[in-house]
Amino acid sequence: MEAWARWCYRHKLVVLVLWVGALAGLGVAGGTAGGNYANMFGIPGTDSSRAYDRMAEVFPESAGDTVNVVWRVDSGAVGDSAVRDRLEPALDRIGSLPGVGDVAGPYGPGPGGAARISEDGRTAYAQVTFAQQADAVPKELVQDVVDTARDAERAGLQVELGGQAITRISEPPTGLAELVGILAAGVVLFLAFGSLFSMLLPITVAVFGVGTGLMSTLLLSHVVDVPEVASLLGSLIGLGVGIDYALFIVTRHRRALLGGRSPEDSAALALNTAGRAVLFAGGTVCIALAGMLVTRMSFLEGVVIATSLTVVLSVLAAITLLPALLGLLGERVLSRRQRRRLAADGPEPAEAKGPAARWSATVQRRPRAIAAVAVVVMAALAIPVLSLRLGATDQGNHPESQTTRQAYDLLAEGFGPGFNGPLQLVAETGELGDPGSPDVKAAVDALVERVAADDGVAMAAAMPVPSASPVPVTVIQVVPTTSPQDAGTDRLIDRLRDDVIPDSGMEVHVGGVTAVFKDFSSVTADRMPLFIATIIGLGFLLLLLAFRSVVVPLTAAVMNLVAAAASFGVLVAIFQWGWGAELLGFGKEGPITAFLPVIMLSMLFGLSMDYQVFLVSRMHEEWVHTKDNARAVRVGLAETSRVINSAALIMICVFGAFVLSGDTEGAVAGVGLAAAVALDAFVLRTALVPAAMHLLGRANWWLPGWLDSRLPHLAVEAPETAPPTTADEPSPADGPSGTGPSGTDLSGTTVIHGFVRTEEGVPVPDAVLTLVSPAGKQLDRVATLADGAYILSAPAGGSYLLAVTSGAYEPWTRHLAVGGDPLVHDLTLSPSEAASPSHPA
Repeated sequence: MEAWARWCYRHKLVVLVLWVGALAGLGVAGGTAGGNYANMFGIPGTDSSRAYDRMAEVFPESAGDTVNVVWRVDSGAVGDSAVRDRLEPALDRIGSLPGVGDVAGPYGPGPGGAARISEDGRTAYAQVTFAQQADAVPKELVQDVVDTARDAERAGLQVELGGQAITRISEPPTGLAELVGILAAGVVLFLAFGSLFSMLLPITVAVFGVGTGLMSTLLLSHVVDVPEVASLLGSLIGLGVGIDYALFIVTRHRRALLGGRSPEDSAALALNTAGRAVLFAGGTVCIALAGMLVTRMSFLEGVVIATSLTVVLSVLAAITLLPALLGLLGERVLSRRQRRRLAADGPEPAEAKGPAARWSATVQRRPRAIAAVAVVVMAALAIPVLSLRLGATDQGNHPESQTTRQAYDLLAEGFGPGFNGPLQLVAETGELGDPGSPDVKAAVDALVERVAADDGVAMAAAMPVPSASPVPVTVIQVVPTTSPQDAGTDRLIDRLRDDVIPDSGMEVHVGGVTAVFKDFSSVTADRMPLFIATIIGLGFLLLLLAFRSVVVPLTAAVMNLVAAAASFGVLVAIFQWGWGAELLGFGKEGPITAFLPVIMLSMLFGLSMDYQVFLVSRMHEEWVHTKDNARAVRVGLAETSRVINSAALIMICVFGAFVLSGDTEGAVAGVGLAAAVALDAFVLRTALVPAAMHLLGRANWWLPGWLDSRLPHLAVEAPETAPPTTADEPSPADGPSGTGPSGTDLSGTTVIHGFVRTEEGVPVPDAVLTLVSPAGKQLDRVATLADGAYILSAPAGGSYLLAVTSGAYEPWTRHLAVGGDPLVHDLTLSPSEAASPSHPA
């Protein structure tokens, strides 16, 4: 990884040209080809899927998308001449617009027109059929239909429009959510770094990763079935991980620069340490996303492809484009103040200080209390998840200000709540004879009568089937008495399938959008345990390999489940119970869209694994050096909590901005993931996880010997070593190169660690310790933590000089003989007398 980073750093212009060319080329190709998204949510083999297949054979998709023009009068009736004189000309003008195929209104001859007028005579609707499907209908044409219909309004006459095409023109401008998320992330980055260039680096990397990912997904939609929501989810997770991954690398690079390394060495070190963790983290996200494949839902396959591809390209941008940009900027990734301070005062100590270090020390002192508070908070937020109900959102969930919601409510009020979600019963009549035979008619009439007799049915009637139908079927339209999202509609579907249909003597399938989503919900619930077990099992194995521990991945699995439960509890409270939904700009409460739990759990488990990797990898590095669990957890939390919290704030901004996407599923996913990231980062990773690790002690790193010998070694993060000695500098060893005084082999980096205290045992914070080679070169320099702890890195075994300075004490020096193992060396300072500088350790 280090050699790769140096190549990208030195050949920065080549890398930049390649990335710019890739983004531009994919952009031109994607814009030329356009998208070919598939939006059928059915699951093959289900009853609703078979009904859909039959309906497609009987009614071929020769017509385009439809919208409803709905109007209601405050007094009188829609059949009054004053109303007709305003609506009929408007409908005629709509029918004459280029691109409109047909307009079926309530004023035409025959029973079809009368059926479009409510029983009270105050509500009516007309169905406008376009020549193309919703995605292909020009927005200008849809806007002309809206404007023409709205021109017919007057006092006492309300005109509203509903349909997928209307929803498209009501959505905010494309890219608004992404732009708001990027701007908010930029603010967080600037506050974290204090440098404009450092702020722009993660954003630039994320834009290239997401841009190439979205364009690639657009092209892939012509080859594989990719749902339209996949591009939205891809940009959502791509922006989040792209900015975060670049943030981790830039943070490590800046820290190395402040520690005195050259820009190229800093970039190489950052890629060789944080870059390795980014590769591992990106792999865990892709594996978690691939876990959706075990559900065997063809709809989700396109989501896996789009989101995984975007994550892969975001990681690729982080490990190639980012080092090239670092080479372009040099030391300008530091602020002017940091560059001036570095030049004046020299390298900064590597030890973490400030609020992060103080919080880490607090967690170490009170792990039980902090763990208890975190558990109570997460449990309280998870309670609503017990009421989780899967289903489908529709235009009835739109905000009340939108015309689609108004049209939905007018139809429900005039024609009944179930009018917006009718069911289609598709009866196979081939075994009973020809479609027009008396036996078939009698059987269908009997079925219609039994269906209509159900308390949950407002209307049931056989639909006319084209005489040239290729299959012998009869379609029965059923309007429930309850709305599509009401639990009573689900119970009606179950009664029809279990009780009414079996007595008909025919094979009958229950279809319609409501039935499709009910089947989707049922299948999702049935396959959810296998899905969760798969992604948890894969994550457990990866962490087991990375950290050589059974307890660490087990803890991570439990924490992931806790985070998922709490985040879904937040979703249920907002979107299903309606708590604060209107305040946040959402519409009416309803069930959670059936496919979202699977997608969100995949994303959540992947992102949670990222934070676990970045947190525990630093702890593991410290544990390997010192074998001191308390120190490992304290130092790991102190050094990573700030960057994890900054990364979490960025993800919250990016995910939360998708509330502005205009897509209900995107808004739900954005709020859910933002809540999950906030809880995961601020409650679990910076409080509950380290508190639990303090309580578990050395057991955190337990691994049976027989398992340790059989597991392959997987290095998540390479150790950060001190710079090697130069050719003209003597080796720090007293004996021949690489040996100690007695000739024992002491090669390999080792550490010195311990505590600095007063004679009364009081910790000495902010004391500066410097490790110097026999030739007088500074090898490492750190400041003690609040509890007086320190750790220094020696490049090899040998003899070194340790110097300690503190404002309240006289300078202190001592020679140390360092072997191959970590050296524990506690220091005692006196305000009146320094330790002997020549006394050997």
